Order: sequence, then C-alpha cells, then structure tokens
Amino acid sequence: MSSPPLPDQMTAIVLDSYSGVAALRVEQRPVPKPKKNEVLVRVAASPINPSDLAFLEGLYGIEKKTPTIPGFEGSGTVVAAGNAFMGRYLIGKRVACIGRERGDGVWAEYMVTSTKYALPLADSVDLVQGAMSVINPLTAIALISMAKQAGQTAIINTAAASALGQMIDRLGRSEGLRVVNIVRREAQVEILKRVGAQLVLDSSETKFEQNLKEICQQQQIRLAFDAVAGSMTLHLIEALPPKSKVTIYGGLSFEAAQANPGQLIFQEKTVDGFWLTAWLAQKSLIQKMLIWRKAQKMLKNELKTEIRAKYPLEDAKKAVIDYQEHMTGGKVLFVPDL
Repeated sequence: MSSPPLPDQMTAIVLDSYSGVAALRVEQRPVPKPKKNEVLVRVAASPINPSDLAFLEGLYGIEKKTPTIPGFEGSGTVVAAGNAFMGRYLIGKRVACIGRERGDGVWAEYMVTSTKYALPLADSVDLVQGAMSVINPLTAIALISMAKQAGQTAIINTAAASALGQMIDRLGRSEGLRVVNIVRREAQVEILKRVGAQLVLDSSETKFEQNLKEICQQQQIRLAFDAVAGSMTLHLIEALPPKSKVTIYGGLSFEAAQANPGQLIFQEKTVDGFWLTAWLAQKSLIQKMLIWRKAQKMLKNELKTEIRAKYPLEDAKKAVIDYQEHMTGGKVLFVPDL
C-alpha cells in the first residue's frame, strides 16, 4: 500500500525575534523537502524544555537566524528522505528526532533533520515518551556515568524537582550513588520524597547554606551538578570540600554563575560546563548505539517522564506560559494532531 501524498502546507510555530514568548506566532509554511542524508518527519509530539525557554530568549548557546521554528526534540514517523541509503532505510520508521544546529526545529507538523538526528524507537516505546527520550534521558545517563568514572559515591544536583532532576535521582540511586537533591521551595521537597528521593534540601530555608556544607563535609561529596547557575554555583563551591568540582549543565536562573576566587585558588576547586551534544560527539558510533539502547530500556522506570499537559500548535503562547509557570509539575507537550 502506498503512503498518502504529503501536503504542500503545514502549521508551524515561528519565533520572530529573541524576545521570549511574546515573539511566538503560528503560521502556515511550505512542508520542507529533505536533501541528501536528511529525512522528513511527520511530528507526533514535542516537549517544551528549559533549553527551549533559553533559546526563545536568545540565552542558549545556539542562535539561529530569525524567523525560525523552535523546538529541540520530538518524535514522529519518517515519511520522506533524500537520496541516501540511511534516509531510505528510515522511511516508515518511528523515530525520536532532534532539531539541527542550523535550520528549523521540531515545533511544527513536519520537520527535516539529518539522518544522524533521527533515532529509531524500540517497539516498547510509544511516540509520546519517545518525544522526550533524547535530551533529558541522555543527559541523566551522561552525568551519572561521569560521576561513576570519577569514582564518586555521592553527588549533589540542583533543580532536582524538574523532570531531569528526578531522572538523575532515580538513575543515580539505581546505580549505587547517593544523590543530594536541591530544590527551591518546600512543596518540591514533598514531591521528591513521594517519589522516593532520600536526601532533599530546600534552598529557601534560612539554614540551607549551613545544612549544605554539613552534608558535603560529612559525606565528602566532591562533585555537584548545577542546572541553575547564578548564586547557586557560589553556594555549592563554598560548601564542597577542597579539590571538588561543580559542573554547570543549565542556567535556569538566567544569571551568570558566581564563584569565590579564594575557593578556586587556595582550595583547588573547579567549575566546568556540560553540553550533551559535545559529550556525545566524543563517543564512537557503537558507544552511541549502546547509550541509546540503554536509555530506551529505562524509559518506563528510571528515565520516565511524567506529562502534565498537551497543547495543539495553535496554542503556542499559552503552552509556553503554562510550562514557565509550572516547570516541576510534569512536561508540557505540543501535539500537532491534538
């Protein structure tokens, strides 16, 4: 049976300038055509991630020429391909898809991406979970593997009530690591404890800095993963014992990371950054395949993502505002066919 013909036009969310949600609009655009080593994906779902919010504000490491279609990840079915073997092999397959560093993203009915950014999904993974199977799950796997390779038995993680934060806690505990979770309000402490987190600190408490330092010294924690930056980085550096490291993997505060020079100079503490794309680029093809296989096996348990709301593309601004105001209550998804 032949596939139905592709439409000429599609609905897409467009960002006109790097000024946040106000610069979003919805329009009809021509369905893009894949070139060699590219595929066309009919999008099933795409989440809103913190990296997407940063991109909308022009605060992400990648900036594209506007107007552009945002959205870093999603899922769907490959419906067309350029003239190359891998593209033809992927036609008809369900995939997780990643937006290219150059070109439009996933918040549309159709998107074109490189064949290397279209990852076949296992039969056990549905398209909704598949839409969220790349950025957060692979980041959690990367950070936990980095901690284990460094010989750590305990770590700190900030923004721990987020979808990614909860993944890091579950995966860390399953692999024998003690995870100290930092959240920013009391209600988030209860959220994490209900899902099994054992060590949770509330940064809004008056004794937060003292409690953080005590637990770091008692357990000799020498590695912290920071998704917040700003003053949180400073608190972590000052709490950790000498020869420790803070790895920044997000900037939810939208502020520059702070550090005490004396801590860096005289106590040999360090601050570095993590970007999933760069981490994966260091892996061989076989290593990437094994990591992807591991992630898919864990999507129902350690790397599961809770979903709070689904929106059609036409409700772009409403969906982004909803996610901005309730970032720890579960993921918000765009579902073009909703």
